Amino acid sequence: MPSKDLPDDHDPLRHIPPTDSDHLDYVGQQGLAVEQDTLIEPDPVKREEARSLWGDAWRDLRRRPIFIVSALLIVLLVLMAAWPSLFTDTDPRQADLAQNYLRKPDWADVFGAGWFGYDGQGRSIYARVIYGARASIIVGVFVTLAVTLIGGLTGMVAGYFGGWVDAVISRIIDIFFGIPLLLGALVLLNAFTTRTVWSVVIALAVLGWTQLARVMRGSVLTVKQADYVVAGKALGAGTPRLMLRHILPNAIAPVIVVATIALGGYITAEATLSFLGIGLQDPTISWGVDISSAQRVIRTAPFALFFPAAALSLTVLAFIMMGDAVRDALDPKLR
Repeated sequence: MPSKDLPDDHDPLRHIPPTDSDHLDYVGQQGLAVEQDTLIEPDPVKREEARSLWGDAWRDLRRRPIFIVSALLIVLLVLMAAWPSLFTDTDPRQADLAQNYLRKPDWADVFGAGWFGYDGQGRSIYARVIYGARASIIVGVFVTLAVTLIGGLTGMVAGYFGGWVDAVISRIIDIFFGIPLLLGALVLLNAFTTRTVWSVVIALAVLGWTQLARVMRGSVLTVKQADYVVAGKALGAGTPRLMLRHILPNAIAPVIVVATIALGGYITAEATLSFLGIGLQDPTISWGVDISSAQRVIRTAPFALFFPAAALSLTVLAFIMMGDAVRDALDPKLR
């Protein structure tokens, strides 16, 4: 036993090195303590996801009633165009001369053949309104895709390279931009012996790409001066990589907005051409064709004109509302 008068530093037991078992016990106790601390430690706070322009736009769109309403209308129209049998089992081309304009709409026959009445040949107006969505949606969507591809590519090349390339492309854009869309489409469609949906798409796409080309050119002129594009050039990035990976994703937003709004205009253009007798014709089912047929009996049977015109107006309104909502969401200045 050490003496009580000796200080703690002179205690011989303090200088005895621990054995291996003592060291293992000590390490085990420390590990247990660390494990217990880990178990009782609260979960780490999750890092906030990286925010982007498209992510912020989607969060903003989900809170806009105008976007929700327009999206529901567009989904309904797409379903009508893709699967019209979901809404009616009546053949829109089946004619019964006993059923004509004198037969008024039967409001009790909901979703039936006579719900909207019958046209001059005894065909169900309700069925023709449902099936007429197909031609309008096909023309609007494919013309929009074509003009976005042609105009976007042309405007991006003109804005990126500049110089004489921009001058030549800009003059070509000015020439096509000076041709009125409907007048030029009338001339082009007269060259087709058989006018179908695809002939209307070609006529409108050939003349409708100039607006999107100008929008893309202006957007590229702004984006190509950004620091990340200059840094990419300094690091030796090639032209295709700069255009596809850096410039296009940041310059496409205004083009999408304009294209969404223009889609409704192309549907209106198709209906106008069909109304004038230059676009789609029987036996193709189109709202413009039905409006043209019903104009002769607008006083005696206004319902024959009202329902296809209302369907056309709602379709155009839905795409315009969608374009306005997307524009507000993608433009930070309008938030």
